[in-house]
Amino acid sequence: MQRNDQNPEMRDDVALEVCIGLLELSSVARGVEVADAVLKEARVEMLCASPVQPGKYVMLFTGGVQDVRASIARGAGIAAGDLVDQLLIPQVHEQIVPMLRRRGGTINGNLDAIGVVETTTIASSILSADAALKTATVDLIDFRIANGLGGKSFFTLTGEVSDVRSAIAAGARSAQERGLLAREVVIPRPHPELVRHL
Repeated sequence: MQRNDQNPEMRDDVALEVCIGLLELSSVARGVEVADAVLKEARVEMLCASPVQPGKYVMLFTGGVQDVRASIARGAGIAAGDLVDQLLIPQVHEQIVPMLRRRGGTINGNLDAIGVVETTTIASSILSADAALKTATVDLIDFRIANGLGGKSFFTLTGEVSDVRSAIAAGARSAQERGLLAREVVIPRPHPELVRHL
């Protein structure tokens, strides 16, 4: 196994091909068991593993494609009938994983535009954000999943108005195709006071 010089615990393909995996279960107890199996199966980094509303358990992890694929297969096998949803994105957009690691923060200054896509599931939100970011030159400034949102998720983008419109349209289309879009908005020239609360 080749090691990465920057992080000797991580294989080279983790840095080269960032992949994201998600498992959502209807049982919290089984979710804890599956999270343990996912981590033991392959070299993955758990971004989050916790109960979410309404009484489900979600785990989101990243690593090399082969490792994430192996962990999803093992986790789905153990979850069996408790599995609600699963997701694998082999080449996730580079802004997704750092934003999912982020905890809080505020933005100061003026933004040309912001756009928000709200979905009814975590997996649909991640797929939607990935599609949006791959469509136009925009920056991901917030990503919230499930807790405190009644199981819904949303992300917020910023950039030039035309880019935000294109990205939000692509993200909304991705969620709508799965029947999981709650709402999408684009706000040109948002008020600076609003921006401080994003």
